[in-house]
Amino acid sequence: MLRKLSDVLRKASTGWVTLVATLIFFLFVALVAPGQAQKAEEVSGEAGTPDLSFFYTPDDLYHMAESYGEQGRQDYVRARFTFDLAFPLVYTFFLVTAISWLFGRAFPPGSRWQYANLAPLAAILLDFGENITTSLVMARYPAQTPIIAALAPVFTATKWVMVGASILLLIIGLAAVIGKGISERTR
Repeated sequence: MLRKLSDVLRKASTGWVTLVATLIFFLFVALVAPGQAQKAEEVSGEAGTPDLSFFYTPDDLYHMAESYGEQGRQDYVRARFTFDLAFPLVYTFFLVTAISWLFGRAFPPGSRWQYANLAPLAAILLDFGENITTSLVMARYPAQTPIIAALAPVFTATKWVMVGASILLLIIGLAAVIGKGISERTR
């Protein structure tokens, strides 16, 4: 099943699709993300935000919920199901297509490296898990949700690991394509 999914993603990631995904990603980062970051800063203040943390505890999450206040918690939940729903879709589209396109040129079709295009899919699922768990904690505050609060930091940390791994794979793919091009030119 994963092989078929990887193959479908690789076949769909033509040069034009990858170019469009790249443009959408950079336009989103340049035009949408700064405004959202400012809004998040206004809500979170000194308390920080779980989305941008690598590690936090359930107590840290409850402290953030308390610091945000009622309106801040509502704003936080709204942002998780608007901006933070769109951004993972955008970065996943970019990473999946770019990795698929690069690895499709750098490695033979049967290579295990072709499965690298699945890493961003793990990242988006973890990101959505983070959004759901942190939003539940915020929405229910001051009521305690211990299991959900304990899962939130796990989703966040593993999301960042998978996003970082996806970016590393993108760099590896780019280096492999460049290396292959140099090797072919020197023959």
